[in-house]
Amino acid sequence: MEQTDLRANTPNPAVRPATPQQRRARAARNGGEPTLEFADRTPYDAYVHASTLHTLQQPLSSDPGEMSFLMVSQIMELYFGLTCHELRQAQRDLRADRVWAALAPLRRAALHLEGLNAAWRGLRWMTPADFNRFRNLLGEGSGFQSAMYRQLEFLLGLRDPALIRPFRRQPRVYDDLHAVLAAPSLWDDVVALLGRYGHELPAELRDRDVTVEHLPHPRVEAAWVAVYDDDGPDNHLRQLGDALADVAEQFGDWRWNHVKAVQRTMGAKVGSGGSAGLAWLQRSMSRVVFPELWSARTAM
Repeated sequence: MEQTDLRANTPNPAVRPATPQQRRARAARNGGEPTLEFADRTPYDAYVHASTLHTLQQPLSSDPGEMSFLMVSQIMELYFGLTCHELRQAQRDLRADRVWAALAPLRRAALHLEGLNAAWRGLRWMTPADFNRFRNLLGEGSGFQSAMYRQLEFLLGLRDPALIRPFRRQPRVYDDLHAVLAAPSLWDDVVALLGRYGHELPAELRDRDVTVEHLPHPRVEAAWVAVYDDDGPDNHLRQLGDALADVAEQFGDWRWNHVKAVQRTMGAKVGSGGSAGLAWLQRSMSRVVFPELWSARTAM
């Protein structure tokens, strides 16, 4: 099952396309001033749906700081979805052996993850006392239950089938997660690409169960050593490795920033979703994204 993009590829009837000639004519009619009268909603709102976005913040308390927590969480959700969108495009390009084309969505994904990391800054003011003013109202709600974050982890190759169980009573969400888990990860596609480019890979890598997390393999590591030994200007695989490393670094930074945010706001308290909180996050960081891309550096 192929995951859909963020939006369907259908035109928005509320947004009327304009040619450069039409834009110049409009500017001339307005004397260089912006258009102030529209028959319906503004074209900006028809495209961005800003008026809808700003109705989605519904705090559970009167504490003024809760709005920061809620909105930053929503911003992160949007960045999760945007990064998944880019990684899926990179997968399509890699499966078609369009290595050069895959570099652009991977580089965009790294920049989106950089923006995701910046979102943590909006919560650096929060102490345990600040969080405790509304934390109990969240009940069992936890970022652990973010379905889009799970999709992002699965796409990057961090796979644990048990983690889709909380979504079984949300059929569409569950089906989407199951589809991502059942399909090759981005790293699986990269490994398959290395094989098509002549690097010798054993059958257990080519035919493995992709629902299970990939375990580092010396043949994949050796392939990356060989890739980086070639410093020619047309070595697209080396550029691919660099783009993947940027994605992995930014994702790793997000996980570390998450640990620091939990330390700042909760210490080592049990997580609201029932996990061990800080200890759970620290353990999860031991799972490396694109492992052989890093271990190969020891042998280079």
